[in-house]
Amino acid sequence: MSLVTVDEGGEGQRVDNFLARHLKGVPKSHIYRILRSGEVRVDSKRVEATHRLQIGEVVRIPPVRVAAPAEKVGIAPAVPRFTDSVVYEDDAIIALDKPAGMAVHGGSGVSRGVIEQLRWERPQAKFLELAHRLDRETSGILLIGKKRSALTKLHEMMRENHMRKRYLTLVKGRWTEPKKRVELPLKKYDLPNGEKRVAVEAGGQHSETIFRLKQQLGDFTLLEAELVTGRTHQLRVQLAHLGFPIVGDDKYGDFALNKLLQKRGLKRMFLHSAETALRHPLTGEPLKLIAPLPQELQHFLDSLKEAHAKAV
Repeated sequence: MSLVTVDEGGEGQRVDNFLARHLKGVPKSHIYRILRSGEVRVDSKRVEATHRLQIGEVVRIPPVRVAAPAEKVGIAPAVPRFTDSVVYEDDAIIALDKPAGMAVHGGSGVSRGVIEQLRWERPQAKFLELAHRLDRETSGILLIGKKRSALTKLHEMMRENHMRKRYLTLVKGRWTEPKKRVELPLKKYDLPNGEKRVAVEAGGQHSETIFRLKQQLGDFTLLEAELVTGRTHQLRVQLAHLGFPIVGDDKYGDFALNKLLQKRGLKRMFLHSAETALRHPLTGEPLKLIAPLPQELQHFLDSLKEAHAKAV
């Protein structure tokens, strides 16, 4: 049994999430069980899973058996992933250059996402929480709060559109407009197998993006996309709906084209969160966070430019 006094890192956090942080490897189902049984106490009182903790409260955590280490049950042990991926860090936030192919959090068959990996790499950190999400196949700037006060401010800035997120994407087709503001209603739905999808549908959530033409390359176009809203799969669905699917997109793209491009070296979706501009959530200092185009995307883009130059 251990007694943990809540500090700033746990202030305002739900007790079930607080326990998940302190009982690494313990299934959520077991955490809810010990909460229901009253084995967990906050200031000597039973609490619901939704109870939000306050600074100074004392949480009684019962002894819990943790599952065998991953390497003993046939799962590859964790190895450091983010040693060279930090774009910016101070005592309030971290900005990572997230690699493509890694989910931001575990679940749906993913045992360890970015946030779980980062917590594993930094066991001394009292508080690490995602400020927003990026699709698994999208690379680039991802913000993480190291203090609840910073996280809360980041969420507020996103809600009020006080953060500029700029993406680079390559699409199928010849886009001609130098600048285009796109506003479409997006609605989530489930496929028969349980996978989540998004479609343009009346009554859906308002989505808004400003697209800027960067370069035409034959039958492809490089675009810059500035998010005004941040809906699930926003850029992917908007562009597919307009007839300009993102190359390499395995959910909304041109699947036959994707197969051809794989043979030419593009083995992922061409969508990258290249720049985020904001004011520091605690100091107000202007920040411009930049993630260069990943090597595999740059190489593919260079090959297209070379082929296009020869064609003209």
